[in-house]
Amino acid sequence: MPGIQQFDTTMNLLQKVLDLRSKNQEVIGSNIANAETPGYSAQSFTFEDQLHSALSDNGMRPVATQPNHIPLKPSTLEQVSGTVSVKKDNTGLGDENSVSVDEEMIKLSQNEILYEAAVTMLNKKISMLKYAANGGA
Repeated sequence: MPGIQQFDTTMNLLQKVLDLRSKNQEVIGSNIANAETPGYSAQSFTFEDQLHSALSDNGMRPVATQPNHIPLKPSTLEQVSGTVSVKKDNTGLGDENSVSVDEEMIKLSQNEILYEAAVTMLNKKISMLKYAANGGA
């Protein structure tokens, strides 16, 4: 039944997005909390490219033939974990803290909006499932 599989895929995708958005929230919160910590390097969490790669299946995925091979891209949604990168302060001025509170607050707002959008979509999917389970009533 392709309809049920598609529904499950959407639910799995939304669950993964919520998990990744939560991780992003933690990284942003850590940056804001350490905005006044001398020598602290701001971190950023990205996962969108990995998520896109896992979802765009054209049948031409690279295959690791040895267990020690480095995966080129995630082959399944479950393998998407995101990456944390560190931004060092290269200005040479001040306390060598690379956190910009203004930038972090913008990232926080964007992440919150996208998280809420995913929650709304998940709620709609659950409502549709309830509607179907009740026989359309």
